[in-house]
Amino acid sequence: MPRAMSISVPGTFRPEAVLDAARKIRESLSQPARFAVAFVSPDYIPFLREFIETLRVDGHISDVIGCTAGGTIEGTQETEQGSGCAILAIVGDAGEPALPEEGGLFQRPVPGRPHGGILLADPFQFQTDEWLREWNREFPGAPCVGGLASGGEEEEVAVFLNDRIVNAVVIPLCGTTGIIPVVSQGCRPIGEPLTVTRAEHNVVYSLGGQPAYEALESAFESLSDSEKSVAKGNLFAGIAGTEYVEDFKPGDFLIRNIIGADPGSGAVVIGGIPRTGQTLQYQLRERAIAQADLNRALAVADLAGRRPVATLLFSCLGRGAVFFGEPNHDALRFSRATGGKPLAGFFSNGEIGPVGGRNAVHGFTAAAAIWVEKVH
Repeated sequence: MPRAMSISVPGTFRPEAVLDAARKIRESLSQPARFAVAFVSPDYIPFLREFIETLRVDGHISDVIGCTAGGTIEGTQETEQGSGCAILAIVGDAGEPALPEEGGLFQRPVPGRPHGGILLADPFQFQTDEWLREWNREFPGAPCVGGLASGGEEEEVAVFLNDRIVNAVVIPLCGTTGIIPVVSQGCRPIGEPLTVTRAEHNVVYSLGGQPAYEALESAFESLSDSEKSVAKGNLFAGIAGTEYVEDFKPGDFLIRNIIGADPGSGAVVIGGIPRTGQTLQYQLRERAIAQADLNRALAVADLAGRRPVATLLFSCLGRGAVFFGEPNHDALRFSRATGGKPLAGFFSNGEIGPVGGRNAVHGFTAAAAIWVEKVH
């Protein structure tokens, strides 16, 4: 039966503190861990080789993967600022780390057909969207969950597999341990869902035959006075994850930033590439909406007959205490949902998870992989 342990180490890199954490992992699991996922503050980068060697040798861990983090999560605690690391180690048939290949899937064959995956990627070095499209084509319906490394500018961001700095690393799940994905975007649709009738690259000119800007104005006017007061900076574009939905609701869209809007031309520029014929609906992000959406996402995560083992949590840098008005919002709720099982994660530059059965990169989202004892 798979088992796991999570642990955090606060502060800058200290060899004795990491050694203590490694020994606690070894003692808690009582047998070698298949792998550990580690999230570290950028000031760990000069010490990564020593950090990873200590975990592997003194923690009895076969492989260590991870990335830099603009904030770490462990247990019920979210550390949004400062130095430190968070680690999740897993024992059992829980997958084997591999290196993704741009223009393909894996640099080397993996042992079996994955029924899920965990992906960590460098947002400056790896074309995550393109790789996920290949994953979706090759493994339809298989959830891939993860996050884009964070922590600062390009030189302060890293993804690693053991003692190697890499562009991305993936754990394809081919054995008896699997994941249940949970994706909470924190937005609700406003206005009407409309068909994209003219778009060029990331510029939307018309929706349902009317200027995209007019549709945005109409969506804004549909809000209550209190919602209008918080809408500035919290309006987004939602691209439908699938067209086979009659009544769109939260969780049915890929949420993209609205980068700009021009009332003169009627165009709206978004942080995504919509296609003519797709459905687009504007979205509102707000604290109460985000709380309700996370509760909804956890409620629909079917854990029946599959005992949780651990959770990997990827939360957007735009979430946290400032947005929710309380500390540890996401960590507490995932911990409660899984009965306090080990949990580790980080505040990421982009979150990866499935919407409408297709995996994609999201923003302002909480995406989690709940490890379960068996997959049906």
